[in-house]
Amino acid sequence: MTTADEDIDRRQQAFRRWQPYGLLVIGTLLSAATVELIMPTTAKQVTAAALVVAALVLQLWWGDRTEGGPSRLSVAYYVIRYAIGFALTLVNPFFAFYAVAGYFDAEELIPGRRRRRVALFACSIPVAGAQTSGIPVDGWTRWIVFVVLLVANNVLLTLVTHLNQQEEQRSRDRAATILELQQAHDENAALQAQLLVQAREAGIADERRRLAAEIHDTIAQGLTGIIAQLQVVASTSDPATAEEHVSRATDLARHSLGEARRSVQNLAPVGLSYDGLPEALQKTVGQWAERTGVRAEFTLTGTSQHLHGEVSATILRVTQEALANVAKHASAARVGVTLSFLDDEVTLDIRDDGKGFDPMTLPQRSGTGGFGLDGMRARAERIAGSLTVESEPDSGTAVSARVPLVLHG
Repeated sequence: MTTADEDIDRRQQAFRRWQPYGLLVIGTLLSAATVELIMPTTAKQVTAAALVVAALVLQLWWGDRTEGGPSRLSVAYYVIRYAIGFALTLVNPFFAFYAVAGYFDAEELIPGRRRRRVALFACSIPVAGAQTSGIPVDGWTRWIVFVVLLVANNVLLTLVTHLNQQEEQRSRDRAATILELQQAHDENAALQAQLLVQAREAGIADERRRLAAEIHDTIAQGLTGIIAQLQVVASTSDPATAEEHVSRATDLARHSLGEARRSVQNLAPVGLSYDGLPEALQKTVGQWAERTGVRAEFTLTGTSQHLHGEVSATILRVTQEALANVAKHASAARVGVTLSFLDDEVTLDIRDDGKGFDPMTLPQRSGTGGFGLDGMRARAERIAGSLTVESEPDSGTAVSARVPLVLHG
């Protein structure tokens, strides 16, 4: 319960407690002011005084006992108070103000709707009698007026009760709606927190995969190239050949070191630090051809555009991985790399005339721990792209990547 609700509840409790006192005081003051006109005899005055004292004693005894809801004790209090109010109205019609108290707390004191309706009707009797100029009613004319007033009072009472019930129902509906909205808000907050945690965990896992792919594409490939060059040195007796391959191994080591340092800084390929994507691909293809001795050509179609760094890095890494796979497995004599700029996407095609393979029998990940095709596909899908592989035994292999055309900035 909010502070405002608690404040309203306190005011309602105070009203229920003190309204009988207030109405009794009003009735007593008006009766005292008209004592010479309405109850000039001493007997009526004494009776009125005795009934007022009885009413005060009853109110002091009852106190704040409405908290427990309707009960036999509350019904007894209501009946005794009504009897005192009715008797006071017989002495002086202005005491009907005290009888009106039954209108305000019947719901808290009388159990059951029918009993409550009877109690309200009983309260309207002294009120209608007072409006008719007092009880008992004399003459047919006054009886007719009394009946009309009694009916009118009950019609008005029924109307007011109905409107009050409607307002209470609307209040309960509003409270239920507010509670449901609060629950929905709490559920949404909990769901949002859960989604944030899941997104954070997914981001961490994705970044780990990306780091693993970066290490694989830089250090692992560089070490593989260095090992290949050193194996040639170990198997040759020609000093010139050995010196040439040692020089290549040194260059590969420097290049891999630069890639590693660059990857640690921002995970972007070194080739893109100073060149655009077409230039970086052309250099990559040329260096790979020189290192492997396989004829390789790079072709650019469409109008070259300055791509977003993540798109450029993805295309370059896919190219490096595809060429590494050709060097390891294809035994190819010729390789073609084509970069195409289209209206809303960029395509990369790497084709070789090697021995090919059956894509249906390809494992998801090689036993050596490399990422291979699985890593290239993950890179493309990370930026809402796709990667397809077409190959047949003894018919070469074609790797095609399609990514959205996202420009820098």
